[in-house]
Amino acid sequence: MAEKKKRSFFSRMLFFLIVTVVSAALLLSYSALFLNPEKVWFVTLAGLVFPLLVVLEAVLLIFSIFRRSSLFSWILALLIPAFLLSGRYVRFKDRGADEGPVRIVSYNVGLFAHDGGKVASDRLSLADSVARFLVRTKPDVICLQEFFLPSKAGIDNWLKTHFPGYHAEYYILTGKAGSAGNVTLSRRPVLHKGKIDFEKSTNMALFTDIRLADSTVIRIYNCHFESYNISPDSLIHALGDEEEVESTGRKMKKSIRQRPAQVDEVVRSAAESPVRSMVLGDFNDTPMSFTYQRLRRARKDAFMEAGKGFGATYMRMRPFFRIDYMLYPKDLEAKTFSVLKAPYSDHAPLEATFSTEPNVTVK
Repeated sequence: MAEKKKRSFFSRMLFFLIVTVVSAALLLSYSALFLNPEKVWFVTLAGLVFPLLVVLEAVLLIFSIFRRSSLFSWILALLIPAFLLSGRYVRFKDRGADEGPVRIVSYNVGLFAHDGGKVASDRLSLADSVARFLVRTKPDVICLQEFFLPSKAGIDNWLKTHFPGYHAEYYILTGKAGSAGNVTLSRRPVLHKGKIDFEKSTNMALFTDIRLADSTVIRIYNCHFESYNISPDSLIHALGDEEEVESTGRKMKKSIRQRPAQVDEVVRSAAESPVRSMVLGDFNDTPMSFTYQRLRRARKDAFMEAGKGFGATYMRMRPFFRIDYMLYPKDLEAKTFSVLKAPYSDHAPLEATFSTEPNVTVK
């Protein structure tokens, strides 16, 4: 009998310890929305694994029911916010809305280096395939991140050849391997353009003021915020090597701390804009992040307003890793939103259609 009581005691203590650890991590993931990672960078890591933590907490809830544990109420209370936040990852309601008159596509093309999950053998051929795919969808505006060509000199001709009828704006940096950056293409009139250089970074934001309709002008920020510069494969490989673990940790810490300043620059620029602004692109952060929360503060999320199903955009960690977004002004309306299927990058392209409303005209 004493032995049975002893096992029961240790079992309760073990369950309590597991609940405490998982619950603390879940609470930390909630705090990732509000704590600036420039000062407390590790909270972002908790936000990254938010879906996993929710699943673990749900399993613990089931166990608490079977065990008739007094921890049931505590676990349930912690899961309520997760239920409310789940819409940032998956949408079940089908709006069934008609398409809007303005179609916008955003796509991180991954330097044209990924072909069906493999390393592309011919990046120029893959670039041609991406261009054909995008033109077929007939968007009014196309925003590309991690665009790549071997030489900067040929970019104008390549864009004119592959995107006839589009006005192209781009910001390209040239290195030893080639030229890479952001490209915005528009079939509608472009009234103004500019770029935001991020300090000590090759990442960037490109903005264009585009006349979408007679009285509707909107500024579109085509963003690529600081990358982690690691892949899932390298992360797994690093687990077996202490030096690699330290190197990976340094890279993650650096990128997490850099993004808030980059976000602030975009927010300041948007605040000074004479017209409403849309912020889209590869944020390299999940919906449970300071980056997303800050940029969404004055905007709506096209996926949450008009999407259905899982919103994951990073192909190698689907269905939960959503890091690409379209955030638009609250007085516009997203009619449709889709995460398109395309084998040309490690990211999925986003497509949304919008209604046009009266706007302040750029002088």
